[in-house]
Amino acid sequence: MQLYPKLYFDKITDITVEILEKNHIKGLMLDVDNTLIDYKKDILPGLDTWIEKIKESGIKCIILSNSNKKEKVKMVADKLKIPYIFFATKPLKRGFQKAKGILNLEYKEIATVGDQIFTDIIGANRLGMFSILVKPINERDLLITRIKRPIEKKIIQNYFKKQNTKD
Repeated sequence: MQLYPKLYFDKITDITVEILEKNHIKGLMLDVDNTLIDYKKDILPGLDTWIEKIKESGIKCIILSNSNKKEKVKMVADKLKIPYIFFATKPLKRGFQKAKGILNLEYKEIATVGDQIFTDIIGANRLGMFSILVKPINERDLLITRIKRPIEKKIIQNYFKKQNTKD
């Protein structure tokens, strides 16, 4: 189902190189807000070490953010030394297609990592990418995101029910 991620983690730094390699992932599209940084623009602890391990393994990375605040997205991208696209209009295909071109990989080789089902997960799934949902870093969100969170919580509950029936 397009609403469900392929994998779900507490935070992005829980995603290991081994998990990515096992799923044939050669590139990552990373969301910024509440995935890499919190509402106050503080970077998730351990993120720089994690991104170095990912890059050392040969996995390419790009930031794909819906934020229209270029300086904020650029600040994170510069710190992590990876390219970025801001105002990506996820879940529309345009931003994903542009990022795919920069990564120079096939969609099936790319995982999108983010904290929102209605932008990151649906967008990735529509294009046949590997989708990874992470819990938001903190509870504070933009108004539009706060409105969607209760619906996302129901979807996540259903996702876990389906996962438990597979075992």
